[in-house]
Amino acid sequence: MYLLLLAVIYLAFISLGLPDSLLGSAWSTIRTDFDVPLSYMGLISMIISGGTIISGLMSERLTKKFGTKNVTIISVFLTAIALFGFSVTTEFYQMCLWGIPYGLGAGAIDAALNNYVALHYSSRHMSWLHCFWGVGTIVSPYIMSYALTHSAWTDGYRIVSYLQFGILAVLLLTLPLWKINKSAAVGESNTKILGIKGALKIKGVPFLLIGLLSYCAAESTTMLWASSYLEGTRGATKDEAAAFGSLFFIGITVGRFLAGFISDKLGDNTIIRLGTAIALFGVLCIAFPFKTASIIGFIIIGLGCAPVCPCIIHSTPKNFGAENSQGIIGIQMASAYVGSTFMPPIFGLIANHISLKLMPVYLAFFFILLLIMISKTEKACRR
Repeated sequence: MYLLLLAVIYLAFISLGLPDSLLGSAWSTIRTDFDVPLSYMGLISMIISGGTIISGLMSERLTKKFGTKNVTIISVFLTAIALFGFSVTTEFYQMCLWGIPYGLGAGAIDAALNNYVALHYSSRHMSWLHCFWGVGTIVSPYIMSYALTHSAWTDGYRIVSYLQFGILAVLLLTLPLWKINKSAAVGESNTKILGIKGALKIKGVPFLLIGLLSYCAAESTTMLWASSYLEGTRGATKDEAAAFGSLFFIGITVGRFLAGFISDKLGDNTIIRLGTAIALFGVLCIAFPFKTASIIGFIIIGLGCAPVCPCIIHSTPKNFGAENSQGIIGIQMASAYVGSTFMPPIFGLIANHISLKLMPVYLAFFFILLLIMISKTEKACRR
């Protein structure tokens, strides 16, 4: 029963990853249908991220009031409805409106499930949890590709919405499994609400938030700009750049699966440093003026990034106390989305006004800042 509940949580995290790569996969077609500029994808992304940040900050109150299982069910329902809404839109502004419930659903479930696994399962299970998010992001582009080939982009969103409703049905049928950890429900409702001010007063938390923001800035910049970097600086064709740029996603998914086998033995802090060091080696590879080296470098960056976020989250109850973990993890999710939302566009400005070749420098800055902040967090928690 204990492992069956974990399987249900993994399934819920697949539902979290499924929609994340749909917009990018279909945007060239969507913008043509709606006759809007290429840059308007950023507007929808920011609306979704804004909702995610808000619900991440509210997750502590929501989880304490409704419990993890109910927050999970409501969140999956919101994303399923929003995805179906995307599938019936006829105007661009409608997509923007449907982005609100999608973002609100994603942030709450992210924080609630991350905290639940951090409290009740080992570090390897946290790595595999995030691996299943990667599975969702890998599967959905193929669904959208099939829809674009055989019908329209709206059918891609509709298929994924049906999958979300199917996952919702499984969650509803398996509600009794959540009774396994009875103490969790009691703890969620009885502990005091920490809040943002309370969290920031805890030694080490501000450092950790900056570290996670730095990590997500580097990860998201790599995700969004890898293909452009290969095309603009290494002479790859558009098709090659799209294919090789996606190798980062495979690297991060495979890396999280492999990290699960060693994370419990080495410990969270060691794995974070090891992963960041590997990512920095990947950055060095992409700095070499050879296409093959850059391609390999993006795979290595993905492998290095793989265990960092899961281990940061899993170490939170140990570093700051189980009673504070839900509040802190909610703020962590908000901090993560700030990094992933705003830092890639800043690099876009750098690329436009200076050069795409500065990408390795930009990534190295954030990875080094992550190492510094993790060290400061560890020192603060020892005092």
